[in-house]
Amino acid sequence: MGAPRHVPPDPSARLWRNPEPKRGYDVVIVGAGGHGLATAYYLARNHGIRDIAVLERGWLAGGNMARNTMIIRSNYLLDESAALYNHALNLWEQLPAELDHDFLLSQRGVLNLAHTEQEVRDARRRSFANELNGVDTEWVTPEEIAEICPILNTSDEVRYPVLGATLQRRAGIAKHDHVAWALARKSDEMGVDFIQGCEVTGFTTDGDRVTGVQTDLGPIAAGRVGLAAAGRTSLLTDTLGIRLPLQSHPLQALASELLEPVHPCVVMSNHVHVYCSQAHKGELVLGAGIDPYNGYSRRGSIRTIENQLAAAVELFPIFARAHMIRTWAGTVDVTPDASPIIGPTPYENLFVNCGWGTGGFKATPGVGWVFAHTIATGEPHPINAPYGMERFTTGALIDEHGAAAVAH
Repeated sequence: MGAPRHVPPDPSARLWRNPEPKRGYDVVIVGAGGHGLATAYYLARNHGIRDIAVLERGWLAGGNMARNTMIIRSNYLLDESAALYNHALNLWEQLPAELDHDFLLSQRGVLNLAHTEQEVRDARRRSFANELNGVDTEWVTPEEIAEICPILNTSDEVRYPVLGATLQRRAGIAKHDHVAWALARKSDEMGVDFIQGCEVTGFTTDGDRVTGVQTDLGPIAAGRVGLAAAGRTSLLTDTLGIRLPLQSHPLQALASELLEPVHPCVVMSNHVHVYCSQAHKGELVLGAGIDPYNGYSRRGSIRTIENQLAAAVELFPIFARAHMIRTWAGTVDVTPDASPIIGPTPYENLFVNCGWGTGGFKATPGVGWVFAHTIATGEPHPINAPYGMERFTTGALIDEHGAAAVAH
């Protein structure tokens, strides 16, 4: 009698189904990144709409949601931005328990450095504005920064000495793929269909209404359509003759080899143009601004990487011999005032959520909440009411270029 045959364990249950698309849905969301997933979740949870399809041309959360720098914060300057991002931060703190999934949410604090007297004035102004909006931000001196982040070079013998920083203690990082999985699993439990490998190529219309979407799997009828396709949103709206004020750019990030945990918080500097944190497994995660040219490439320029690493080593000499093992780029869409567009379109049942530049991940639950409200009711939520596309004709811009920490 031979040895008993080894029986492998049962594979873990799938977190969501992979159904075939139905012929029609009450709501179709284009894009299964973080914003599309959060929108589906809050449509089902807050508004009781369960006949939803989320269409994704690749795989669920495989775009920018899978390749970002994980930073969460809400210390933006303007009232409209503070309201949106702080709503998101409040939801971030509730979601792990609500979705019964550990996001590895780490509220380790975010430092935004100031290197010039003008930056000191701007940063303190932002700190005061945050205080008025109930956002926890404080000004810290170089001596306090040295205690908070001992590995940061606070010497006055560098090109751009650190003169102070704003600190948001509730800010931090969350594991992006866990966020996507949790939102997808819970939405799937409420009946949402995720259709992967399904590219939306256009729309069907009847007068001023969109009646469905054209896909490479065939037409799908829709009562309402929400676009959350990030950098490709304008390619879709172009087919309807809607010209959105967007430019698409590559945005790069880097990850190092695994290192011992030595970096206690997130550090951002728009003067030397880099931001850096240490992920849960130990790799450094670095980002900077967008590549300056337009494009849909998932590779950026070497010049941007070189500048980014030079800035990082200037702030953190301790990492001078660290090896970078991965670099990637995603496509981000940028508006003229560096704030998103969230709201209705000239088609009464078509809604857009786009133009996030570098700010999309941190806003994920907040924008999902308000975009779901907008799709369900046909009207913007008070938080996203200022973010309509009409502001580019009325002049009521939300100019957040300076508060985004790196240039758009």
